[in-house]
Amino acid sequence: MILETRDEAEVRARLRLLQEARIDGSMIRIDTLCGRLVQPTTYRLSRFVVDPVCESDQKRS
Repeated sequence: MILETRDEAEVRARLRLLQEARIDGSMIRIDTLCGRLVQPTTYRLSRFVVDPVCESDQKRS
């Protein structure tokens, strides 16, 4: 996860920075967690990991 915030403008600003850094846009995921009446809406920005290291692999080292 890169960012989790309630501020949509903050998400847009971070996306602009990622674009300027030439991060592949197809590797970025944006989730909007709708809170409805109980919780405020939250935005989550994350980046896909192509080949994550499994915890079991780390333990063997």
